[in-house]
Amino acid sequence: MTAEVQIPSLLRKATGGEKQVKVEGETVKEVLDDLTGKYPELKERILTAEGNIQPFVVLYVNNEDIRFLQDLGTPVKSGDVISILPAVAGGR
Repeated sequence: MTAEVQIPSLLRKATGGEKQVKVEGETVKEVLDDLTGKYPELKERILTAEGNIQPFVVLYVNNEDIRFLQDLGTPVKSGDVISILPAVAGGR
């Protein structure tokens, strides 16, 4: 299934400035595997060494938080939009 991943500005350097990229996969995990295969620099920014989502990253499929769906096993259909939202924190 071809889906679109929206890349936040904090991660666009890894995609050569692309805001959206097309990826293949039938689950969020497969989509992330395809994404990080094309853009390896994203892997450690999105996933832990164990392959889980970094604690400061939230993923959405069509505006639905995957933590409340099937997490990495959430099904993806052609035309779905996956959004990556890294938490931003800072000092004063």
